[in-house]
Amino acid sequence: MLSMTGFGKGEAVCGSVRISAEISSVNRKQLELRVSAPSELAGFEPLARKLVGAVVSRGAVQLRISCTSPGGGTLQAAVDAALLASLVEAAKAARRTAGLDENVNVEQLMLIPGVVSPAVPDADSPGMAEAYEQAVSSALAEYQTMRRHEGEALKRELESRERGLETLVSEIEPLVAEINGAIKARLLEKLQAEKIPTPADDERLLKEVLFYADKSDVTEELTRLHSHFGQFRRFLGEEKPVGRSLDFLMQELFREITTLGNKAGIPAVSPLVVAFKSECEKLREQIQNVE
Repeated sequence: MLSMTGFGKGEAVCGSVRISAEISSVNRKQLELRVSAPSELAGFEPLARKLVGAVVSRGAVQLRISCTSPGGGTLQAAVDAALLASLVEAAKAARRTAGLDENVNVEQLMLIPGVVSPAVPDADSPGMAEAYEQAVSSALAEYQTMRRHEGEALKRELESRERGLETLVSEIEPLVAEINGAIKARLLEKLQAEKIPTPADDERLLKEVLFYADKSDVTEELTRLHSHFGQFRRFLGEEKPVGRSLDFLMQELFREITTLGNKAGIPAVSPLVVAFKSECEKLREQIQNVE
């Protein structure tokens, strides 16, 4: 089981550049990936999405890419001084020929390709793609380790709370075990108290009594609750993402216990139903962090 929250970072060196990758995430119903990187490396975003998508199925994921010198310092752009000087002289000669003064705008000349090498090499530079992938992969490996560690803690918490729900159901079962007979007897007592004849051979009357008694039968709800508990435990043992499945199962558990409480109508059952619903909500909150 994996948590949807985690953090990891990785690095790789390519020539005079150190590429650093940091990945973090919080819970979200779908996968939402945001990549922040220097503009020179924007072309690698499809690669980043492919690498992240291979190990993450949902969550709000932030991937940050930064570049520094191998020593950790800020990268500085390099100026080809010889090329710039020759361009300045060529510009002055051109202005003299045109009968203009020799004031040359050096900043404009520095915009000519090749004069200034950018601080961050572009995506086409040799080795950059490999270094980028290595940095992101290293960050993902650390990120997955953290998510797995948190997922195991979540799993233990979910197992504990699921056992608590089963305990509550085990307390409810004996209270509703004889509910049909009790309701039937209570209906017959009321009829007798009202001095309404209840002959044993009055088939129509007995059918009506049984009908109302059956409406309060919760055997089906109890059976489904136990089935859901078993499915819950199986989901916890899965290696694949199960967050959505667990969330749906919690909705079903809540629906079954609500129906049971409405049908039973026994004062002793009501507090247990309320406690079950409260635990369901706490369990569901925890499940929101499961991938």
